[in-house]
Amino acid sequence: MSPAEIAERLEGAIEERFLASTGPGGQNVNKVATAVQLHLDVFALRLEPDVYRRLKDLAGSRWTSDGAIVITARTHRTQEANRAEGRRRLVELVVKAHIRPVRRVKTKPSKAAKARRVETKTARGAIKRGRGRPDME
Repeated sequence: MSPAEIAERLEGAIEERFLASTGPGGQNVNKVATAVQLHLDVFALRLEPDVYRRLKDLAGSRWTSDGAIVITARTHRTQEANRAEGRRRLVELVVKAHIRPVRRVKTKPSKAAKARRVETKTARGAIKRGRGRPDME
């Protein structure tokens, strides 16, 4: 699923709240609610079970007990910029959840590789033994 398709599906599932922000903006911060808090209803997206599981893992502490993801964007001075930032982060999160991880294929070292490893370890041990005090016999 492309990021544009995901952004389109998110539209109906997002609820926005604006709050007083911290950070840059001078006195404007005290007067205008520029920070945005986005609540994404994950159940409204109707995701496949494995995508849902990956999204829950990726969201971490942003996942609420009622099945919503809460993203707070407050880095910019305007509501529009913070809204765009929050939506971009939500889309990235959902796109990342749609990527199926590649399974690792287990491999075994060959007998020759094991033998070489043992030989180098033995040689290294001999070098270290030679560093000890010489016998005075």
